[in-house]
Amino acid sequence: MLPAETRRLKQLKMESIMRNRMAGFFTVATLACFTTLAFAQAPAFPPVTLKKLKDNVYVAEGGGGASTIVVGQNGVIVVDGKNREPDGNQIFEEVGKRTNKPITTVIFTHSDPDNVRALTGFPKGLKLTIIAHENDKKEIDEDLAKGGQQSPPKEYLPNKIVTQERESMTIEGVKMTLIHIAPAHTSGDLAVYFPDYKVVASGDLLGDGDPGIHLFKNGSSEGWIKFVAVLADLDADTYVRGHADVGTKEQTRQALANAIAKRAKIVDLLKQGKSLDDIKQALGEPLKSPGRFESFTETTYQELTKK
Repeated sequence: MLPAETRRLKQLKMESIMRNRMAGFFTVATLACFTTLAFAQAPAFPPVTLKKLKDNVYVAEGGGGASTIVVGQNGVIVVDGKNREPDGNQIFEEVGKRTNKPITTVIFTHSDPDNVRALTGFPKGLKLTIIAHENDKKEIDEDLAKGGQQSPPKEYLPNKIVTQERESMTIEGVKMTLIHIAPAHTSGDLAVYFPDYKVVASGDLLGDGDPGIHLFKNGSSEGWIKFVAVLADLDADTYVRGHADVGTKEQTRQALANAIAKRAKIVDLLKQGKSLDDIKQALGEPLKSPGRFESFTETTYQELTKK
């Protein structure tokens, strides 16, 4: 081969190498750009923080629905386990800053994912008693049969089932009453009353504004009123609410009174033959619900009309 041809082949080879390097550079840069945008647009999850309510009683905020934490004689009780594995890990770390006693008991107030899935963040091999109402366990089992997108892994399923309206027990020296009056937010709601502390862990039964009713989990506005009427009559002064600041007895009674009045108004308007849109207008509500879930008016209308 002539020297000129050799030089030309070397030149072509170098040009090919440079083109490949530039293509790789632009590919990496493009991926980095999209990755940065994806992180920038991802929803922010507030970190888990513990606030002291009373001696040995804390509320864990962030990472999903509020959790109630009670330090007992030899172990710690956690009511509701939040959403993601990092949230569960943060609960464990925050509890460890307050006590060297292990978490031994978890109680689910209902089956929504932001209350049950974060137990995977607890240390592997931690022996837990996991308590839930029988309807809650049924909802979790049904979700697992569909692929388990809303539920904890099988190793973190409830292993102690509540079947009565009220079951009193003592765990780690802590007295409590587990309460299920009727389907309300979901079919398997379970409130936890700690009489010595006058604290109620209500899960999503209580929050800001109107009650949230999951009809797709067989919740009921009528059941909610019956259930919360019982909670409002307890000898309690502190109510840990699912997605709101810690509430009082007066706030609980007011929420109950508001729900009773609104449901009665919906019943009356239905008797007059009013449509859902008519009812919303009469109540001063937007025709299209702005929230993620259906409004109390919408679910109550469906419940009463079986639509």
